[in-house]
Amino acid sequence: MKKKIAIAASAVLAVVLLSGFRGGGWGWNRDPERIKQVITWKLDDKLEDINASDSQKQAVQGVKDRLFEEGKQLAEDHQATRQEFLTQLESDTPDASKLHTLVDARIDALRAFAHKVVDSALEVHRILSPTQRKQLATEYREKMDVH
Repeated sequence: MKKKIAIAASAVLAVVLLSGFRGGGWGWNRDPERIKQVITWKLDDKLEDINASDSQKQAVQGVKDRLFEEGKQLAEDHQATRQEFLTQLESDTPDASKLHTLVDARIDALRAFAHKVVDSALEVHRILSPTQRKQLATEYREKMDVH
C-alpha cells in the first residue's frame, strides 16, 4: 500500500511540477517566469487543499523551484538541439553520426531529469504526512480513474 501511495504521490508531484513543460498550448516561446508563476499558484492551491503547514509549503516550493530551473535548462537545451538537428537536415550531406549523437544526448538528458523528478517526488513524500499523501493519492486516483 505504501508503495502505491508513493507512486501516486510521485505522479501527482510530477504532473503539478511539470505541467508547464508540455502541451496545453504552453511553449518555451512563452515567458518561463509566467509558467513558473502558474505552476506556483497550482501548487499553492494543492498544498492548501491538503492543509500543509507553512514549513511544508516552503519546503515543497523549494523542491519545485529547483526542479523548475533544471527543467527550464532542459527545455533551452532542447531548443538548441532542435536547431542543430534542422541545420543537419538542411545540409546536402547530413552527418548521421552527429544526428544519432544528438538523439542519444537528449535521451540521456531526459532520463537524468526524470530521475531528478522521482528523487524530488520522494523528497516531497518525506515532507508530507501520511494523511496528506493519502489525500493526494485519492485525488490522483479519482482524476485518473485508477482503481
